Amino acid sequence: MASVEIRSSPHGKGVFALKKFRKGERILNFRGKIYSNQDKPRGLNAPRNHFLQIGIDRFMGPSRGPDNFVNHSCSPNAGIKMNGDEVVLVAIFELQAGQEITFDYSTTMVQDEWSMACACQSRDCRKKIEEYPRLPRAIRRRYEALKVVPDFVLNSK
Repeated sequence: MASVEIRSSPHGKGVFALKKFRKGERILNFRGKIYSNQDKPRGLNAPRNHFLQIGIDRFMGPSRGPDNFVNHSCSPNAGIKMNGDEVVLVAIFELQAGQEITFDYSTTMVQDEWSMACACQSRDCRKKIEEYPRLPRAIRRRYEALKVVPDFVLNSK
């Protein structure tokens, strides 16, 4: 039985919980071909082709699955945990069925010139999504306490 579904959200498409998730519970795995900066395809339309940074020079390409549609929020309810090439989205607090699932894209971004205006509309919205070291210190400490910042990001400081 599926635990998430892709459906319309205020930001186009999003991923929504079909069941209750406990804090720390796995929501979904990210899947996709692994690329380096040099072999990552160029000229792709970023809104439609999602690359997730999984290492200093490693990116996971689009999958066409639910992981491709998890939206960013500056007040996320999920976070990324990694074990080698396994990339898992976990609940950072209890989620109810019907809630849109989001994570903070900045938690996986280092040494990356990419940024974009944020449209999450949360009351804590930072107005810009950019690499992790540029987040305010209090936010970094919170994510680190939740253990949703991959080691490659922590070790790049």
